[in-house]
Amino acid sequence: MITITEEAQAHFRKLLSTQDDDGVNIRVFVVNPGTPNAECGVSYCPQDAVEENDMEFSFEGFSTFIDAESAPYLEDALIDYKTEQMGGQLTLKAPNAKVKKVADDAPVTERIQYFLEAEINPQLANHGGQVSLVEFTEDGIVVLQFGGGCQGCGMVDVTLKEGIETTLKEKVPEVQGVRDITEHTEGENPYY
Repeated sequence: MITITEEAQAHFRKLLSTQDDDGVNIRVFVVNPGTPNAECGVSYCPQDAVEENDMEFSFEGFSTFIDAESAPYLEDALIDYKTEQMGGQLTLKAPNAKVKKVADDAPVTERIQYFLEAEINPQLANHGGQVSLVEFTEDGIVVLQFGGGCQGCGMVDVTLKEGIETTLKEKVPEVQGVRDITEHTEGENPYY
């Protein structure tokens, strides 16, 4: 479920040793899980804040609690701590925080949608764009609609073939190709 490196565990033990209450542990959570606005966090968790449906993970000297709603979004999460010249940096990487991971045997459209939301759209969002699934055809073609900054972008063909198609073919074997149905000549930034 969640991996906490030895360095991060040592950091948490050090932080917890400064608490007046020996019953304080660590809580890992996701705010707005499964949405583009999802954010992960780590906080102290006093004994009276532990909920009945929390999952508990025991480590040397402390426990980590995760609420039931956050749990599926923290699948494959990693907490690490790196010491640097100016101090230390705690990092929490949760690749499934914005979109709940789907099973390998999930329907093809669910797997395509997962990779669009988890891997492709976060990259497109850096440029103000996104892509959505319109359909998956019987002959294995993923039909997509671009939006935001991608509509009218002169690099959309490169993004479509070298980025999206390559990723989807690698992750979802049933995918034979991708096709864009976006009308790029309309909107604020048409490139035709």
